[in-house]
Amino acid sequence: MKTENKALNYLLNLDLFITGITLVVLIAVTFTGVITRYFLNSPFMWLEEVQLWCFVWIAFFGGGAAFRTHSHVAIDVLVDMFPSSLKKMIEVFIYIVVMGVLAYFMIHGSKLVGQLLRTGRLTNILDIPYPVIYSAFPIGCGLMMINYTMMTIQSIFVSKNDVKGGE
Repeated sequence: MKTENKALNYLLNLDLFITGITLVVLIAVTFTGVITRYFLNSPFMWLEEVQLWCFVWIAFFGGGAAFRTHSHVAIDVLVDMFPSSLKKMIEVFIYIVVMGVLAYFMIHGSKLVGQLLRTGRLTNILDIPYPVIYSAFPIGCGLMMINYTMMTIQSIFVSKNDVKGGE
């Protein structure tokens, strides 16, 4: 979905930016870790913690961007055989189910982050607070909800001809 407001565009693409930076960090740290381990015989002790952090952030922040760019896997063969009015009803049903699941995950992810805040748990080597790492869980679910809502509204209320004509 394209918007005219530049500030809104930057906000909507923040998840993509965070995912991209995190992916670059993951690749760079992993590559450097392999070099130091096998060629210099001096492995990074903290490598696994950084990789865990990167995987969590890529999964949850990348999910919102995947919704926005229609990149999630979908099997539409059966749905494509229905008339367009029934397709829209099925799309609304799927939207409700996805929103329910994401809301559940966001609520319980927030509870997890709150529990980690109360316990003050830190990672073993770098002493990074676990809430910093796992805050991507509820935030990412919230971003996925926003992006999926925008995608669904666009899909239901904007005809295919309007989208192709406007691009």
